[in-house]
Amino acid sequence: MDLWGGVRDARDGSPWREDTLVLVYSTSKGLAAMTLALLNSRGLLDYDERVATYWPEFAEAGKGDVTVRQLLGHEAGLPVVDERLDPTVLADFDRLASAIAGQRPAWPPGTRHGYHGVSLGWYEGELVRRVDPAHRTLGRFFAEEIAAPLRLEVYFGAPEDLPRERLARIERIPAWKALPKMRDLPRPMALAMANPRSLSFRTFANPRLRRPADLDRSEYRRLEFPAGGAIGTARDIARAYAAFVADPPELGVARATVDELTRAPRPPAGGWHDEVLKVDTAFSLGFARPHGEFRFGSSFRAFGHPGAGGSFAFGDPAREVSFAYVMNRLGFHLNDDPREKALRDALYRCLSSG
Repeated sequence: MDLWGGVRDARDGSPWREDTLVLVYSTSKGLAAMTLALLNSRGLLDYDERVATYWPEFAEAGKGDVTVRQLLGHEAGLPVVDERLDPTVLADFDRLASAIAGQRPAWPPGTRHGYHGVSLGWYEGELVRRVDPAHRTLGRFFAEEIAAPLRLEVYFGAPEDLPRERLARIERIPAWKALPKMRDLPRPMALAMANPRSLSFRTFANPRLRRPADLDRSEYRRLEFPAGGAIGTARDIARAYAAFVADPPELGVARATVDELTRAPRPPAGGWHDEVLKVDTAFSLGFARPHGEFRFGSSFRAFGHPGAGGSFAFGDPAREVSFAYVMNRLGFHLNDDPREKALRDALYRCLSSG
């Protein structure tokens, strides 16, 4: 099933077409996690190995014992990057790696967890560069090892020759219109985000953007931004998940890796309370997992990731089905945007009646 509609650009009313591409914010994280899963499947990355084994400089500032599993589960205490970042730094992978390697954790790694909303992708990207025999960037590895064999049009960094009319423009709304929508966020998170000194605010304050739509500007669209900058269609993002939940999996993904991705995650010692989002969340190996009020798929084995504004994608191995929703008008729900949730529920009604 493949649906599309609406307006690609609110400025001129141009229609959304079958091949329209759009920024998907943190739905990108699930796609980025696939690169690490593929490296795990090939025996190049051990989830229970220390990050510093692959990347010695990461051991700075008391991070020497952090495992890959803890990092990908948002337990490393690294949601904030203190060194000021901008598009110039983000385009220089060596300089970026140096900036994040020296970061001091906000809590003892492994004791708590908190959403590494922006930073996680940069740590993942450097891990890919370190363990891939060809030392490719995460974006290039995804393009060559996942997108190309599956014939996907999903990019970490938009090609220079991508026609502008192919891209949906994230709709800009003035602050006075956005402010009332903050009530859709969990109240503890909204209060924390209103405090510039809070961990929650600082997590999303580097690089400095005036509003979420700024990530859709050309200087960011060209960058590899693994935690929030992927560009694609719902069809192709769902197709990527389908490769991991198929029986047997595609891309040569080992059954043992799929078992890792679908195993019920274990909470850190401090439980599932998220130090950044201020609600209970569950993450594992770079993916969000069903937990608490946020339920998706037909069992605990489902894995995926939501994104700011309402996008969401996941795979459900119990039903061998995948799903993705993307949009360019941003909502303010942390999870279960009503537009996305209605489509997801309709999918499962169809599965139940089939």
